[in-house]
Amino acid sequence: MSSPRTMAAPDTCSVVACLTDPPGDLSRLPDAVAGIQVRADLVGDLDPFVLKDSTAASLIYSLRSSAAGGRHAGGVDDRHRRLLHAARRYDVVELEAETDLTAGMLDAVPPHRRQILWRGQAGLGIGARLHVVETADPLRMLRKLGRGDVTAYETGPAGMWSRLLAPRLGARVAFCRFGEAGPDGMPGLAQLLHDYRFPRLHAVEMLFGIVGTDVSRSLSPRLHNAAYHELGLPAFFVPMTTPRFEPRFESIKDTFTGLTVVSPHKTEAVRLADSASVDAARADGANLLVHGSRGWRAFCTDPVGVLRPLKGIRLAGRRAAVVGCGGAGRGAAIGLLHAGLFPTMVNRDGDRGARAAALLGLDFVPLHRFDARHYDLVVHATTVRDELPFEVKAMRPGSILVDLTYGSRETALTAAGRRRGLTVVDGWDVLVVEVARQFRLMTGHQMPPVAAAALRTDRREE
Repeated sequence: MSSPRTMAAPDTCSVVACLTDPPGDLSRLPDAVAGIQVRADLVGDLDPFVLKDSTAASLIYSLRSSAAGGRHAGGVDDRHRRLLHAARRYDVVELEAETDLTAGMLDAVPPHRRQILWRGQAGLGIGARLHVVETADPLRMLRKLGRGDVTAYETGPAGMWSRLLAPRLGARVAFCRFGEAGPDGMPGLAQLLHDYRFPRLHAVEMLFGIVGTDVSRSLSPRLHNAAYHELGLPAFFVPMTTPRFEPRFESIKDTFTGLTVVSPHKTEAVRLADSASVDAARADGANLLVHGSRGWRAFCTDPVGVLRPLKGIRLAGRRAAVVGCGGAGRGAAIGLLHAGLFPTMVNRDGDRGARAAALLGLDFVPLHRFDARHYDLVVHATTVRDELPFEVKAMRPGSILVDLTYGSRETALTAAGRRRGLTVVDGWDVLVVEVARQFRLMTGHQMPPVAAAALRTDRREE
């Protein structure tokens, strides 16, 4: 894949919102939405004249077959009957290349009203308002074609990033869902408008992203893209969901400038980097990869993420523990080591915990034997949110609890810690610090201030 590092783009693109649930009040639809794609296989055959009473957006009729990832259970004849009926009433009709490009269908739907869906290979000689291509290498296709009547993307959650980049490679349309991001890889409407600032586009010289097993609803794109906009940086930040990091990294490492890496890919990130910071090497885990003149360098920002929110609190002499021995836990332990503490490592999996403790030269206690009353600074670094990973009722008031986990609701651990009168640092406080540090390492610029309190009001989870 060719280098991104200048990705020219038109000034704007058209936003098409897909209706996958019964519609609400379309009269409040943002002006940025130029089209509504009615997924009739999901919501039924809605009356377009009723819809047009509420919106001036173009109406696109789509009846996806099961072969195309839809829920239409009837045969081809039934689909064609419904498509022909829709052709008399909708502005645009989506045709599936494998079954719908018959003489009768092409006569009924003229080129300026066709949206053709191709899967894999595309025969673009047939006239259409828009060709939609689902393919494994969409960006290469778009770069090669340079056509505004073609958009291409990967399917599934892993494909969101390609949907977001397609308009910057000439595609004039960006698809989204009315609600939240979906399993098909489409971003939600609010995400597209607020996190990625569509329909306005700008040239991209630096492409960044966040990589994990499910980062489609991550807040990182909103924070980074807002900062780029405020500072006038030619940069763009996208989410990349992938279960396997190495093959994905090999396919994008010549395209991206920096990557935030979340669990479970942190250890692999160190292995794939050309070099590593002292903290990343010591933790054997990195949550940031940055491309520079000497290749990819791995960083671990977890140490500063733990220490910075504790600034002003006396740490000397405290007995500390870190619960969770993954990449985040090992990074947190290194932060405490920088502060002169020697935390005990705690983990449910004894073998993994013992290896992490040995790596750092620290003591280890299995989770079933861990008693928080013996510690006055505990860092929680597992993914547990809705139940207590350990009991805090015996911890002395004034002890410190740092919970790296955050979400749409306060975690059970931080709620219990506040009731106990502990000094609580939650995952939002840590997130603000780490995002700012990563932004500086990626761009060389200071990130405009972000308030943790404002983030807590956002209902999404990373």
